[in-house]
Amino acid sequence: MAAKKAERVIVEEWRDILAVHAHTVCELDRELHRHGIGASDFEVLDVLAEGSGEDGGCSYRVQELADRVHLSQSALSRLIGRLEKDGLVQRDMCSEDRRGVRVVLTDEGRARHAEVLPLQRAVLARMLAERHTGA
Repeated sequence: MAAKKAERVIVEEWRDILAVHAHTVCELDRELHRHGIGASDFEVLDVLAEGSGEDGGCSYRVQELADRVHLSQSALSRLIGRLEKDGLVQRDMCSEDRRGVRVVLTDEGRARHAEVLPLQRAVLARMLAERHTGA
């Protein structure tokens, strides 16, 4: 009986985490939509803006980005395509591996990131505070 109760607690905690994540992503998407991007788009811009890829610069191989933003490579490739079409990122060939592709933040991408960064951080702060206060 105690094992079943412990299992139930773990499952409830997991579902609470999923609910916070889903609610936060929906709120981010709603707020960021006014700026022409979504939560996943911003996450890619944010990782690129942090600029700590393997090369120490502001570019990442697609696989590095996939690991950082927790998207499948195919979903990330579609997202990068949209960001590239909007002029926010560009793809370059890897100098160390001609089969690889690096994603680089453009000046326009850097400007959009800077524009929406305070908004994204405010939404995160509000949503995570709600989680801790139970609001």
